[in-house]
Amino acid sequence: MAADNLKVLNALDVAKTQWYHFTAIIIAGMGFFTDAYDLFCISLVTKMLGRIYYHVDGSKKPGSLPPNVSAAVNGVALCGTLAGQLFFGWLGDKMGRKRVYGVTLMLMAVCSLASGLSFGSEPKSVMATLCFFRFWLGFGIGGDYPLSATIMSEYANKKTRGAFIAAVFAMQGFGILAGGIFAMIISAAFNAKFEAPAYEVDPIASTAPQADYIWRIILMAGALPALLTYYWRLKMPETARYTALVAKNMKQAAADMSKVLQVDIEAEQQKVESAVEEKKSFGLFSKEFLRRHGLHLLGTTTTWFLLDIAFYSQNLFQKDIFSAIGWIPPAKTMNAIEEVFRIARAQTLIALCSTVPGYWFTVALIDVIGRFAIQLMGFFFMTVFMFALAFPYNHWTHKDNRIGFVVMYSLTFFFANFGPNATTFVVPAEIFPARLRSTCHGISAASGKLGAIVGAFGFLYLAQNQDKAKADAGYPAGIGVKNSLIVLGVINLLGLLFTFLVPESKGKSLEEMSGENEDTE
Repeated sequence: MAADNLKVLNALDVAKTQWYHFTAIIIAGMGFFTDAYDLFCISLVTKMLGRIYYHVDGSKKPGSLPPNVSAAVNGVALCGTLAGQLFFGWLGDKMGRKRVYGVTLMLMAVCSLASGLSFGSEPKSVMATLCFFRFWLGFGIGGDYPLSATIMSEYANKKTRGAFIAAVFAMQGFGILAGGIFAMIISAAFNAKFEAPAYEVDPIASTAPQADYIWRIILMAGALPALLTYYWRLKMPETARYTALVAKNMKQAAADMSKVLQVDIEAEQQKVESAVEEKKSFGLFSKEFLRRHGLHLLGTTTTWFLLDIAFYSQNLFQKDIFSAIGWIPPAKTMNAIEEVFRIARAQTLIALCSTVPGYWFTVALIDVIGRFAIQLMGFFFMTVFMFALAFPYNHWTHKDNRIGFVVMYSLTFFFANFGPNATTFVVPAEIFPARLRSTCHGISAASGKLGAIVGAFGFLYLAQNQDKAKADAGYPAGIGVKNSLIVLGVINLLGLLFTFLVPESKGKSLEEMSGENEDTE
């Protein structure tokens, strides 16, 4: 008897789209909402931290974070996320998705609140506590990746599974918007109440003492969405696939899903026992896993790694682009609070125009044209646009051509989101066996975060001017923006090639994809 006739799993596969599917999307998606909010907010706040804590008397420009502090503040959450993905991914397969799920959310809420508090008022101690809590915040966020994807894929039906997992991921878009809008409201309110002159008029008075509250409020607000969904997470039953195929408790699985699906499902204890006996369950490091899923894991890890290098390097060009098109005037012409408002407004506009639509295009089309086609097309267009930005780079830097540059740049990231950014998250949750699903998703996601660290920091140094005198303060000479863009184009091309290792999972059941209902000899 193979696992393909288990009624519970079959009932889930063919279930009509119901209300519980949408509640699951929101409960699982809130982690990503918080994730995007937190990772996004720090970029709004770093400029202000520089002005408050690293002001240099007599300098023509406002204070800014030294390169090593800036790298730590921005990158420590990414390092935490990488560790969290591996640890909670493994734990989700060991202890069950639900038991670990509340822990990650609590960790995110507590660390969001704590990152707005600091021990002492010296720049060093403020940055140290901020980095410490942002690491653990990242750790909680990391746990959310494998768990949310696995829970959603195990709850969904065959027909719309891709769209549901992608919708969980697309909540990131709303997190980015919420971050930008909240920062705009707070900074506008403070700016109206505590007026301050521009930096060039009065360097010291341009940073109102109340500015120190702004960055703390913005960071701490990240705890709200997490706390709001905590109760609902605890009430969610364990997924039937985990209960039946991993914990081997058929009765419980049938009872849980009868409640959720509101139909009667009878338990079939014998079947699952015989099905599992046959499985001779192979582990992650076994030859059997290598034979069946080795190339799949290579495909999901490499494509996510390569995509995130390109995706996270966008932060490098953002500030130049905004300044170039005049959305953000030179820093010295603004006060500290106004600067936060301007940056938040610019990033919110970019999110509205390219980031958010890209995610929802994926949700709408992933179960129509399939994961493989979307990923291939996304990498293809990202490669084309990166090269189109790189080769005539000098042409784009002229004043008249700036709008063209922004359009091309937005299209690159539209195709990242309507492309590999969404599919690399969906596929690992569908193609591995239930007892290793969360672990393999965690490994793939951690590989992506490694790419993010390379993208965010490697390119920070690479993109510096080739002439050391023209590089940013404190940085060595690099290869220049033009050459960096060419490197990114090549990276996207490699992503396109590695996509061929990843199987298409559209319209198939999870057991069919993972080979769990093949009789092993």
